[in-house]
Amino acid sequence: MIAGMDRLIQIKAMASESRLAILRLLAQPDAHFSHQWSADPAAYGVCMTLIAQALDVAQPTASRHLDILKQAGFIQVRKHLKWSYCKRDDAAIGEYLRWLAAEILPDRAHLPPFSQE
Repeated sequence: MIAGMDRLIQIKAMASESRLAILRLLAQPDAHFSHQWSADPAAYGVCMTLIAQALDVAQPTASRHLDILKQAGFIQVRKHLKWSYCKRDDAAIGEYLRWLAAEILPDRAHLPPFSQE
């Protein structure tokens, strides 16, 4: 079970259009980041630099958004050489959505498992 403070971080993560945009971009890494040459974006993740470019924000701004998403458990970050790669954690996002539904829609608490399809 996730602690209350972690839920607050997750709520904060979802309360930003920029962070939601990142999650949408990472949902289809091949479609949005096919030009990434250093690693397969779907298999390995997307370079933080490319995410910053896609959002049209400075690298430190993108890094802050990505750190909040990582703290919330919605992305995994993997370092390779001098780059950091980000990948969505769909299981964690689905678990959060089920928790949120149970909190605000108690009669619909039993949502089906999250599917990326």
